[in-house]
Amino acid sequence: MNKAILQQVHERIKPYIHRTPVLTSELINDIVQAKVYFKCENFQKMGAFKMRGATNAILSLTDDERRKGVVTHSSGNFAQALSLAAKKIGVKAYIVMPKNAPQVKKDAVKTYLGNIIECDSTPIAREDMAEKVQKVTGATFIHPSNDDQVIYGQGTAAMELFEDYPDLDYVFSPVGGGGLIAGTALAATYFSEHCKVVGGEPKNADDAYRSLLSGKIEFNEHVNTIADGLRTFLGDRNFPIIKKDVEKIIRVEEEDIIKAMKLVWERMKIIIEPSSAVAFAALLKNKRDYKNKKIGVIISGGNVDVTNLPF
Repeated sequence: MNKAILQQVHERIKPYIHRTPVLTSELINDIVQAKVYFKCENFQKMGAFKMRGATNAILSLTDDERRKGVVTHSSGNFAQALSLAAKKIGVKAYIVMPKNAPQVKKDAVKTYLGNIIECDSTPIAREDMAEKVQKVTGATFIHPSNDDQVIYGQGTAAMELFEDYPDLDYVFSPVGGGGLIAGTALAATYFSEHCKVVGGEPKNADDAYRSLLSGKIEFNEHVNTIADGLRTFLGDRNFPIIKKDVEKIIRVEEEDIIKAMKLVWERMKIIIEPSSAVAFAALLKNKRDYKNKKIGVIISGGNVDVTNLPF
């Protein structure tokens, strides 16, 4: 991996994505006592950063692979991202979703012409079903976060942030499956001179925090967190990048996530999902350590069920 590859990826996906805005708030700057720049991927197509990685993964396939389609397992944003990217590029998408996935998410996938195949709601059932679909259709499996092309695509969000603000001291990113924070870390390595990457993670799903401590990929037995996009675990493609290039991961309580989410809704007038609020919550909780610094925060998405808000 080098700087040129990330630039090529950005050029490749540009026609299919939005260059999202960077927003600031004087009030939030006063609260944190630092300059905070929010990279708003909640304004991305389909409402989340995952459109970047999904698009790059499909565009990286050969013509023959594209003809056979793509398959993934996801109950959330990646299901929508892969469906929309496939629709725009003209490729068939097979989406394995658990039977108990929210209807609103199934409806979104159908809107983007994704073919839903239902399975039981366990990680093993998801993987087994995706494998079956692969065998029957010849489709290429694309993992939501543990795939090099997905990681590079996700890294373009931070790359754009550095193009706008090259002198950031820190960038905060949420940590779920690890694709976004790994891509962010690569972008920081190649597009900034001294910027450090910090992860935010729910304390109730702190596998990445524990993985950095132990040096190997850890798993969660229970994932009782409002940040539903962060319940997944790291993979062998993104963990080495995280281990090498992420300074630390800060754990936050559920009430910290709700407080951060509410503050952004009220003060910035933008809709962000709980998973997005985790990175900002990590900064709020440890603001003394970042006083007078210039800080980027990746707002990862805005796909929230407005009928079920936590405040």
